[in-house]
Amino acid sequence: MDVQGSGSRRPAVLVLRALGLGDLLAAVPALRALRRAWPAHELVLAAPARLRSAARFTGAVDRLLPTSAPGREVPTTLPWRGPPPEVAVDLHGNGPPSRLPLRALRPGRLLAFRHPGLPEPPGPPWDDQEHERSRWCRLLAWYGLDADPDDLRITAPGRPSPAPGAVLLHPGADAGARRWPARRFAEVGRRLARAGAEVLVTAGHGEGRLAHDVARQAGLPPEAVIGGEGDVPFTELAALVARARCLVAGDTGLAHLASALGTPSVVLFGPVSPRLWGPPAQGPHRALWRLRPGEDPFRPGDPHGSEPDVRLLRITVDEVLAAVAALPERPRDP
Repeated sequence: MDVQGSGSRRPAVLVLRALGLGDLLAAVPALRALRRAWPAHELVLAAPARLRSAARFTGAVDRLLPTSAPGREVPTTLPWRGPPPEVAVDLHGNGPPSRLPLRALRPGRLLAFRHPGLPEPPGPPWDDQEHERSRWCRLLAWYGLDADPDDLRITAPGRPSPAPGAVLLHPGADAGARRWPARRFAEVGRRLARAGAEVLVTAGHGEGRLAHDVARQAGLPPEAVIGGEGDVPFTELAALVARARCLVAGDTGLAHLASALGTPSVVLFGPVSPRLWGPPAQGPHRALWRLRPGEDPFRPGDPHGSEPDVRLLRITVDEVLAAVAALPERPRDP
């Protein structure tokens, strides 16, 4: 997959989704709908370069246009070369920050939600209480495209897993509000290992210290930690998750990867409801969330806060272990 400007004589569909791994995987149903609608076009995804391999595994993207912006900010410009895209699609957000970089390229057609501050395009209204996968499919359906929110599965890499059948613990998240305490992850790991499970702790870039702390408290060896110095290469990470016994994680990109691969998972929610970002209800997953009467049923907390959300802290170690035990058994690694 190319990562630079066009080099293609085909007309292009340019999609802006310049976020993280979980955001990309939540957009897979919409990306596949665009692929079906314009099969002869080059489908270009504007996203961070680190997602290049993941984008290839969606089966919908031809080329990644690398973007750059601090944190989760929207890129102010897109490094597009060549003729304007025939179609531009805002799968990033709703408003000027994501719309204007696309409009600046003068696409032949722009697909986006309606926004009061922008006269065009006259798309559907935004719904703040809608699951992320459903939101983008509804957008495309308004424009006459057939999109299925449940079309989220991706094919696992052909490479073998280094630990087929292992239980994966992923204690990291990009905000403290979505990090269940390390000592609780460690207690889950310790008790699962005592029961005979092989337990590994996964870590993204900059999460090595946290992962090693969890492993140490759980009584696991240092080699039980996968990653930490940098992001684990996507094909290696996907092979590990695809053939795991299950994943235990917060509301993170790795939880979305488990959903995309059909790997059983226990996902812990705090500031944001699983009704907005949770795994598919029909899959082998358990979403844990402890909301109390009177709290906002969708976004009761700050997903970017620095401290663990109070709803996340209501989830106990025993509840997580019970959820793991309730997951369906998986066949042995093929």
